[in-house]
Amino acid sequence: MQKKHIKIIIVAGARPNFMKIAPIIKEIKKTNNISYMLVHTGQHYDKNMSETFFKDLSIPSPDFNLCVGSGTHARQTAEIMVRFEDVLLNNKPDLVMVVGDVNSTLGCSIVASKMRIPVAHVEAGLRSFDMSMPEEINRIVTDRISDILFTTCEDANFNLMKEGVDRKNIYFVGNVMIDTLMNFASEAKKSSIHRRLNLSNKKYALVTLHRPSNVDEIESINQILSALQEIQKYTTVVFPIHPRTRQKLAKNKIYKKNIKSSMIFTEPLSYLDFLCLMMRSAFVITDSGGIQEETTVLSIPCLTVRNNTERPVTITCGTNTLVGTSKRKIVAEARKILNNEYNKCGKPMLWDGSSAKRIIKILSRIDYSRFYKR
Repeated sequence: MQKKHIKIIIVAGARPNFMKIAPIIKEIKKTNNISYMLVHTGQHYDKNMSETFFKDLSIPSPDFNLCVGSGTHARQTAEIMVRFEDVLLNNKPDLVMVVGDVNSTLGCSIVASKMRIPVAHVEAGLRSFDMSMPEEINRIVTDRISDILFTTCEDANFNLMKEGVDRKNIYFVGNVMIDTLMNFASEAKKSSIHRRLNLSNKKYALVTLHRPSNVDEIESINQILSALQEIQKYTTVVFPIHPRTRQKLAKNKIYKKNIKSSMIFTEPLSYLDFLCLMMRSAFVITDSGGIQEETTVLSIPCLTVRNNTERPVTITCGTNTLVGTSKRKIVAEARKILNNEYNKCGKPMLWDGSSAKRIIKILSRIDYSRFYKR
């Protein structure tokens, strides 16, 4: 019997989403029973946070750009929902696919669910158990209304089942972020970023910060910046600054002092330039979830300046260490790494570069009629 043709709308809105959709789109193009349309919500609209990623990752131009821009969580999510509703009304897909945990993920999944269109969530089941994180709320709500839940690790499977999700709707497929990393690692090695910044292999630490709990809180950001100030006595520190973080730090006295130091500040980097820097760094200091995953697969030590993580597998089976925002803890763990005293762990199950293939294989064989009877 001939398979039913499936029309999918894929949603992306922010920098981490683009790395997740790239391998999925690549695999869809190999099928003959799945077609897709790409919606870019415009949650990230800065050239270095959006446009360059489409180019670097060979993502086709979006079919729809909602151009929502920035705003408070409520305003941004509401604008996404209003504009996305029109897309669904005019195109009537069989499935809406959302990825990650940003406001675009939440807003679009709510709209689709209320219109009785099945929702597939890629990267489902991750939990930090910290309800002060906006992303945690996005994850929980999206998973609760999703019909197909693709997970990256066994922890996520357990979280979903504990919350009452039917086991038959959970699919452990691995990590699509790692598909992208493996697909583009060779290309990233060709980057000239090291020459442009005058860096030597394994002779620097790479830093990223963007979470409000870090960059908006004076005590937290001062502790982190003081730690970086200390660490740069032992190794070069490279800090590509998120636009929002730059705006917040511009008012900070320690930041202004560091401008004249050996710390290297850059604009946000393209995916390939950043991946090249990460692969050749001595270690990474970050508050990003995705970077915890990428460093684990690359066997690069990672210090996460948070008190919790929704990706505990990067600690139990990876290179990640939670250090909070204490200057003392951050510096102490950095010194351990520089002295080669950190744990070298393995790679989580199914983080093998084939996650997108598993997702598309599953979507090709699912009986979608059972979702329309909700």
